[in-house]
Amino acid sequence: MMDTLKMGRLKWHHILNPDEEDFSFLRDKYHFHPLDIEDCRSMNQRPKIDIYDDYYFLILHFPNFDRQNIFIKTKEIKVFWGEDYLISLEKSPWITGQLFSEYKERDDNDEDLDVGTSDALLYRMLERLMREAIYLLRKVGLDLELINRELFGNKQVKIIERISVTRKNIILINTIFKPQLRLFHKFETGQVSGFADNMEDYWGNILDYYQKMWDMTEDYEDLIEGLSKTFDSMQTNKTNEIVKILTLISSIILPLTFITSLYGMNVMLPLAENTTAFWLLLIGMVSISVLMIIYFKRKRWM
Repeated sequence: MMDTLKMGRLKWHHILNPDEEDFSFLRDKYHFHPLDIEDCRSMNQRPKIDIYDDYYFLILHFPNFDRQNIFIKTKEIKVFWGEDYLISLEKSPWITGQLFSEYKERDDNDEDLDVGTSDALLYRMLERLMREAIYLLRKVGLDLELINRELFGNKQVKIIERISVTRKNIILINTIFKPQLRLFHKFETGQVSGFADNMEDYWGNILDYYQKMWDMTEDYEDLIEGLSKTFDSMQTNKTNEIVKILTLISSIILPLTFITSLYGMNVMLPLAENTTAFWLLLIGMVSISVLMIIYFKRKRWM
């Protein structure tokens, strides 16, 4: 489904969930390269920018939470960028569609859209996407802070689940951002010059946004690894303490078990006929236990 917004000589076509009719329009009206049309048909393409004489074709990926706000998934946006037009394609409603609706509403109310060129419109779109991505990263940062607070609590299963989910999200964010770093560098270096003058500072601002997101991702990646290792060390130490206590208990019980099993045999043993044998053996076993505990404490084993 395609909707169009006219801003002077500039046109913005926004296509939601494109079908064959939309692809035919792109091919017949703008004569885009067949490979670009084919990329629009396919999902999960690698981020890229194709440079032609009269237009650019961009495939961009950005992170977004699922409906439960737990796991992060990849949102793919495709853009045809020409001198007097911008064509955005989305599989499902998201940020680009929201921005288009806002501009459409402002145009219906005869408000100034403050966009005169396709370069400025693309900048507004990229800026909105970057801001949303930074907002998402800050939510991931809050999850890390929550894990850090709960790390020394008693809810180990919940902490393991949080660490696993957050680590999975950070890894996905890393795989989304890393391939696009070189892509956005092309704007600042001049490989992607655009169609308007004096856009260098704006493209530099977009790169600053992206560099900030990349730095945050790397910091979060280091932090989740540190928290995971700390939690694993704490669990290992706790397990060692439990094994240590159980070993000490076993060491104390071992001689007592030997004595009781020995006197449980049907053979004549010392004190077997003595009427006070039970109490003597009991006192002896208690004495052995106390001596072993004293010995373990002197050795600082417990």
